[in-house]
Order: sequence, then C-alpha cells, then structure tokens
Amino acid sequence: MIKNTNRDRILKGDIKKAIISLSLPIMLGNAIQTIYQVVDMFWVSRLADGDHAVAAINFVWPIIFVTIAFGIGINIAGTSIIAQFIGLNKEMEARKVAGQLISFSFLFSLALGILGVLFGRNLLAATGASGTLFDLSWEFLAIIFAGMPTMFVFFAFQSIKQGQGDTLIPMILAGGSVLLNIVLDPIFMFSLNMGIAGAAWATVFSRALSSVAGLYLLFFTNSGIRLRIQDLRFNLTVLQKIIRVGLPAAFGNSVEGFGFMVLNIFVLSFGSFTIAAFGIGNKINSLVLMPAMGIGAALAAIVGQNLGADQIERATLAVKEAIKLSVTLLAIGGAALFISAPWVVGIFSNEQVVLEQGVYYLRVISISLPLMGIFQSFVGTFQGSGHTVTAMLITTGRLWVLRIPLILLLQNVTTLGEKSVWYAMATSNLLICLIAFGLFSLGHWQEKIVSHEDDYTEELQFGQ
Repeated sequence: MIKNTNRDRILKGDIKKAIISLSLPIMLGNAIQTIYQVVDMFWVSRLADGDHAVAAINFVWPIIFVTIAFGIGINIAGTSIIAQFIGLNKEMEARKVAGQLISFSFLFSLALGILGVLFGRNLLAATGASGTLFDLSWEFLAIIFAGMPTMFVFFAFQSIKQGQGDTLIPMILAGGSVLLNIVLDPIFMFSLNMGIAGAAWATVFSRALSSVAGLYLLFFTNSGIRLRIQDLRFNLTVLQKIIRVGLPAAFGNSVEGFGFMVLNIFVLSFGSFTIAAFGIGNKINSLVLMPAMGIGAALAAIVGQNLGADQIERATLAVKEAIKLSVTLLAIGGAALFISAPWVVGIFSNEQVVLEQGVYYLRVISISLPLMGIFQSFVGTFQGSGHTVTAMLITTGRLWVLRIPLILLLQNVTTLGEKSVWYAMATSNLLICLIAFGLFSLGHWQEKIVSHEDDYTEELQFGQ
C-alpha cells in the first residue's frame, strides 16, 4: 500500500506548509537543473567560437522543446490522474496509470529520436540557421535526439512521484544527474576535445543514469507505488484515458514550443549577438522563476488529490495561498535581478553588444516577474484538476494570440528594434494573467476527471 504521509499532509495538514514542503524539492531540483544549464553555457562560451556556440545551444532549445512537448503533456495528465486516484484511495488504478506512462514514454521517445536524427537537419534549416550556427546547432542537436529515451523515462518517473506528492526523491535524482553532468562537461568538451558535442554527450549520459535509478525505485522498492512488469503491458482503457487528458497539454506544449521557435526567428533577425543575449537572459531569468515553477508543479498534486477527495474549498484555498507565495518570492527575485543584471550578463560574454542587449532585456522582464507567479499557479491548477484544455488555452494564447502579434505591432509602428521583443514579452505576461483569472473564476476547474466507478481490475488481468 502507498504510504499515507504525503496524502495526509495534502488532504488534512496546514495548506501553506503542504505547498512549501512539496514545492521546495521541485524548486531545488529545477534550480539545480537551471544552474547546470548556466554552467553548461559557461563552459560552451569558453570554446574557441564561444559566442556562436552559446547562440547555437540557445537556438536549438525551442526545437528540443517541441520534440518533447507531447511526452511532457502525457506526463502532466499522468500526474493529475494519479493524484486524483490517490485522493480517492484507489492504489491499483494509480499503479496502472504509472505503468502505462513508463511504457508509452519509452516507445514514443524512441520513435521521436529516430525521426529527429533523420530529419533534424531539415528542421534546423527551416528555422533559418545557416553557416557556423547551423553546424554547431546540428552537432549538439543530433546527440540530444539520439538520447531522447533517457529524458522521457525520467519525465515519467517524476510525473508518477509528483502525483503521489513525493517531490523529494525526483529532486535528489535530478540533482545527482546535474552534478555528474557538471563534472563531465569540461572532461568531454576539453580533455577529450569533443567541443560542443561533449556538452550533449554529458547530458545524455547523466540522464541515462538518473532514469535507471528511477526505474529501480519504482520496481524494486516500496517507496510509494511499486510497479510490476505486467503493469508495463499496453492497456488500451488506461492509455486512452491518459491520452484523452494529456492530448490538450501535449498539443499546447507543442504549439508553445513552435511559438518559441518563431520567436527565435524574430530574435535571430537582429543578429547572432542578439540571440546570444536573449539566451543568456533567459537562463538567468529561469533561475529566478524557479519558485513559481516549483509552486505551480506542487499545486498540481495538491489540487488533484483534494479534488479527488471532494475537498473543493481546500483546493481553492491552496490556489490562493500559492499565488500569494509565488508573487512575493518573484517580487524579491525581480528586484535583485534588476540590480545585478550587468554583473550576471558579464559572466557569460565580454562582447559589448551582448552585454548591452542582455542587461536591457533582463531589466525589462524582471519588472513583470511577479506576474509569472500568478501565471504558473493558474497553470498548475488547471493541470492538476485535469482541465488541460484550459491550461493549453492560456499557455498557447500567451505566445500566439498575444506575444507574437505584439512583436509584429511594435516592430512595425515603433523604432524599438530588438527591444520590441522584450516589451512584447512583458505585456503578454500581464494580459494572460487577467485572462487566466477570468477562466479560473468560472469554476469549471473544480470538476474532477476520475470517480469511484473507475475500475481497472479486469484490464489488470487481461489487458495487453
């Protein structure tokens, strides 16, 4: 049986303490991951063609995000469904969902990696990369494609654990993977003279070890849901439910990732130095955003379990407390970022254009950071309740309905140049928070997606 410590804390304990205790490991795990990305960027910037290499890694990230978006969406559904089944105290159904997540994630990512290796060069060319930027981008991207299963299996492990309210163990494994990655980066890149490819291989190798460790914990320990080999057999009833809930999130992530590819094209039109400044700013900004992202992820499990247990008022209270906490933390982080922007950008580049544009970008976006606390809390609420269509609308709408049209407008009616992108980002964050609040106020998110009538006993015995 599942240990009840996390379930009791989520359903009966102090709600603010529950949010903090669940979100802290996620924050630390995300912070460690972002620190790795910053360290990775630091080492890459020390290559002979450092500025172009930094630009290449930042240029391919939206492509990577698009390719993994479907898997992320399915795992978002997994967290929601598992959390609500645990709220209902239906362990067997939660275990079946977990098994399907592992199987689907591995096979889907294997196919995705093969397609990426075969057609990734064409995709890079279509996004506008050429010359040195193209060569360095493909050198890195091809290896990441080959290692896709290592990424997806760990995503599934995180989803299963977070649905149970266990955010500590995923953080420990992610942290260990990142520390190993940090050690391997300079060895592969410089000692073995692999260049930018060394950064990719270090990432794949480290993720593979964390995925193996995650599978061991799921199958050979009694820490929460313990899977059996037969749980991995494809079960159409369970898989259809996961895909039905996850498809909107998957589609939303894909469309959002494609939007960031389009955004990169806008930024690239101002030159490689501008995209390097944009990439550096984003990595630093991601560090400050960690509290909001951690709270949003923790909120998904809290909302899911409380809705499963028919505790709507407690779920609503959790949302309100999460917003208060996120906004406070990001206001403090934004102020610190505004002041320290010249110093932090200077760590990664000595190029004057990169310094000027990176500092300006960070200072503009830091003012709107508290809004991201509100945004991430609403996203976590809609995802945890299983209302992934609503989550899709606000995540894709922020980019496609608001941000990109605003960029086009500012580019054509002002003389802001690359600054039009920065101001469009800040404005879109404000507008989407207002829209998300309106959708939240309608109350549809309070309808849960599982019930006592859900029974997978027959499928457990006969499902293939």
